[in-house]
Amino acid sequence: MSVDLASLSARVERESLALKQVETEIRKVIVGQDYLVERLLVALLARGHVLIEGVPGLAKTLAVKTLARSLDLDFRRIQFTPDLLPADLLGTLIYDQRKGEFVPRQGPLFTQLLLTDEINRAPAKVQSALLEAMEEKQVTLGDTTYPLAEPFMVMATQNPIEQEGTYPLAEAQVDRFLLKLRLGYPTRAEEEEILERMLVERPIEVSAALDRDRLLALRQTADEVYLDAKLRRYILDLVAASRDPKAAGFPDLADLIGFGASPRATLYLARSAKAFAFLRGRAFVVPEDVKELAPDVLRHRLVPTYEAEAENVSGDELVRRLLDGVEVP
Repeated sequence: MSVDLASLSARVERESLALKQVETEIRKVIVGQDYLVERLLVALLARGHVLIEGVPGLAKTLAVKTLARSLDLDFRRIQFTPDLLPADLLGTLIYDQRKGEFVPRQGPLFTQLLLTDEINRAPAKVQSALLEAMEEKQVTLGDTTYPLAEPFMVMATQNPIEQEGTYPLAEAQVDRFLLKLRLGYPTRAEEEEILERMLVERPIEVSAALDRDRLLALRQTADEVYLDAKLRRYILDLVAASRDPKAAGFPDLADLIGFGASPRATLYLARSAKAFAFLRGRAFVVPEDVKELAPDVLRHRLVPTYEAEAENVSGDELVRRLLDGVEVP
């Protein structure tokens, strides 16, 4: 095993440098937001989707657009509104009079990186159509099913301030997202640099550091990152503790967690930790990788009770208490 791990370590260290070049290209445009950029790369490697909660103006659109350019991937953005229809997202069949038949007209969902702004403003039918495509990686128009191009990643945003005219995602729908991120404001130093860069608009050239085939190959290498049996049990212990806190030795959380994390959380936390280790140039996962990704994987999968809401105990606080209490291998 040591020989295999040594060989894998050399390959991971070499191949992860390609993603450092991607980050370098993104840094030409984006100031700060290290957390966002890193998590987007984790989601790409782990084959997942990202839900972002943050106020407008935090460079979410610019970040994913720049990421697409640095990876030479197709990018589209759609603004969700209450009058949106599933056909506006998926596409529809149009009758061609010359051919005398219906032909497909594909919607903006047929891309590789899709930014859906304010997903909670779209009605339930549109949300369901998007989430089905995210899970199945395919879209059906008429009698024909069209596979979506790989890689396919959705980055959906939610505005935590405005709730009027919104359709909150159900817990089962939110569970489809690999990560839920919470973005804050930039530091003063970062905002000064943003002001310096953006006060006078200048074109910035972003080069493609990778292409699609190379990215898919990096995914395969990230899949090979070693996850020790002890860390697998640690992940299982975290998820199990969220479902039955009393049995796991956390009686104080029993009245605060209504529903715990699903089995999807177990798989996603393992995948994310492996992708995170790969970004760090390591061929093996360490406990810190799991603890680093656990809030992003679990915060939207723990449903607080009314008692927790009354005590202002957030999902982040519940995850923190689980991480503090579950024994680390």
